[in-house]
Amino acid sequence: MSERRQRREARRRIGRSRFRGRRRRWRPFPRPREGRRLRAELRARHVGQLAETLHAGLNDPGFETLLRRIDQAPIHARHRVDLFFRGEAAFDAMLAAIDGATREVLVEAYILKDDATGEDLRQRLAAAVGRGVSVCVLADAFGSAATRSSFWQTMEQQGIELRLFNRPFAYLWYEPFRDHRKILVVDRQVAFTGGMNIGSEYRIARSAQEPAWRDTHVRVEGPTAWEMAVVFAEGWFRAGGRPLELEPLTPTRGEGARILVLDSRPGRGHAESASVLAAIVGAAREQVWITNAYFAPLPVTVSVLARAAERGVDVRLLLPGRTDVPIVRHAGHGYFDELLQRGVRIFEYQPTILHAKTLVADGVVSVVGSSNLDFRSFRFNAECNLVILDEPAGREMTDAFSEDLRQSCEITPSTWRRRLWLHRAGDRVARLLSPLL
Repeated sequence: MSERRQRREARRRIGRSRFRGRRRRWRPFPRPREGRRLRAELRARHVGQLAETLHAGLNDPGFETLLRRIDQAPIHARHRVDLFFRGEAAFDAMLAAIDGATREVLVEAYILKDDATGEDLRQRLAAAVGRGVSVCVLADAFGSAATRSSFWQTMEQQGIELRLFNRPFAYLWYEPFRDHRKILVVDRQVAFTGGMNIGSEYRIARSAQEPAWRDTHVRVEGPTAWEMAVVFAEGWFRAGGRPLELEPLTPTRGEGARILVLDSRPGRGHAESASVLAAIVGAAREQVWITNAYFAPLPVTVSVLARAAERGVDVRLLLPGRTDVPIVRHAGHGYFDELLQRGVRIFEYQPTILHAKTLVADGVVSVVGSSNLDFRSFRFNAECNLVILDEPAGREMTDAFSEDLRQSCEITPSTWRRRLWLHRAGDRVARLLSPLL
């Protein structure tokens, strides 16, 4: 088949036409819909090969069409994007946003601690309530299990609406399901998400030998904040909260970053999230640089990354050299041999615990959010990630990754083969256990 015919066939399969009904108003319900089944060609195992046919890769107009086909969600335009690579700056920005709230504050966190950072948050939220602002807080009951009940009681006494998601042993069948999202939405105009929970480990160094954790968070101003309020409303309602009233949204056009909200929970969105990530890797032409805190991948993840490396893409994984969950680190080690042999470069970050979950491809597409590359994030957890289509953000993400590499050690095939037999045995056992982690 000629190259021209191949391109024509690719356009037919992916679809070149702009999204129909562009001027219609988006209804406030999460996308993709629950129970939807992806077509075979759009599943993670196959969609990367489809994305490879895009003539201009991630810059091809068909790329956005492909994302919309996968996720059935809008790609919103006209955003301001601010990225944070250190916890102190991220929390300062979040607290400032809460202080400026006039109508509503929505907080969703896997871990919400009652330490100094949690107390700062509680006091700012209480002050907002005092100004007449509606404040809703949703925390995962398991992730926040160490938080004292008196902290929650004080919140409620101060007029903050509180729900704990999936209290332990309340519904045994649903016990594995956790709310792993990290969301703050203010007045449905400004929103934050990323890898940071509410805790002082992201802000305060314990000692010179133990700096604050390294993580990435993002602030967005624009229509994506409305969609993240829709995502929050889903989890809030499922945790027993009152229904939140959300008006439909008119689609936007114009300059600024374009963003796809990639959210999921058990029964909705996990397959689409995996396929979107596979499509990004498949459409990349130069580089795919991934930072991930808990790497215990599904076999399809290894296959997608290895295929990109084999066709000449610079695929790099930045993983923790120090971790708070050693068994997950060992589970990831169980996949290093195959990845290294197939051309993926692997680095381990040394200064402190690395907790970020990000991707940057060709300097033009970035992903920032809560999903780890592990079984739990794509089976049992509610997650939220932003796919950011924006060159300035892509450059900033690329620069941050390069800076992290300067503080990391590369794992090479020769050094990896020389690790101790006890380490090898631990890697094999942890890999077998990875679906349970």
